Amino acid sequence: MMIKPSPAIQAERDAVINALRPVVPMLAAMAGTHLEVVLHDVSRPHHSVVAIANGHISGRVVGSSVLEGPHGDKGFAAATRVISTKGAVHSVVDGYTTVTAGGRTLKSASAIFRDASGVPFATLCLNADVSVFQATHAWLEQMLQPFRQAQAQAAAPAIAAAPQMDALMQEIIGDAVPLAKMSKEEKIQAVREMQRRGLFIVKGGVQRAAAALQVSRFTIYNYMEELRRREGVQ
Repeated sequence: MMIKPSPAIQAERDAVINALRPVVPMLAAMAGTHLEVVLHDVSRPHHSVVAIANGHISGRVVGSSVLEGPHGDKGFAAATRVISTKGAVHSVVDGYTTVTAGGRTLKSASAIFRDASGVPFATLCLNADVSVFQATHAWLEQMLQPFRQAQAQAAAPAIAAAPQMDALMQEIIGDAVPLAKMSKEEKIQAVREMQRRGLFIVKGGVQRAAAALQVSRFTIYNYMEELRRREGVQ
């Protein structure tokens, strides 16, 4: 559930996001076209991508939603949690793999940025296409043709067509709720999967999950709290 921040907190968030924007092309320029660099504004889940380089890896552009990212993104699961009493403590989630819609495996890492109230508001994500390393010849060819690739990227549209959020949310719920009748533990694990894929930071996500699992919104929040206890999140 998104709560509107105070003017001071919003100013703090804007300053951090603006400071991170130039980091995106810098990292991509150093690492090459096999590394996707994405900056998300978590408070705007329908259009969370505010800066991106090498978006061809996941098919995203500026304006893409939080639900269009690779499957298995642990960074967004972390970005739905609040560290109480610790304030603006940032953290890194690394060493995990994600999978694109086309089936390519990525090595991923995310930096989570929190404001003075302890609320996560931005993530800087790195997604490396490991298939490039497996195809040495293709990698060398890319390195020899940087200008052609830069031209192709410059010609790409800046804003993506608005995604069908309903369809994306339904896909996440359908993957997490495969059975009509589920035990309490199965429902808790379904909530874990929905949370991992970012469903609950999108408006209406909790209500949809509750309807699919045939429980109340209060029960969904209880399941999320149970998962936080199990994982030792404060």
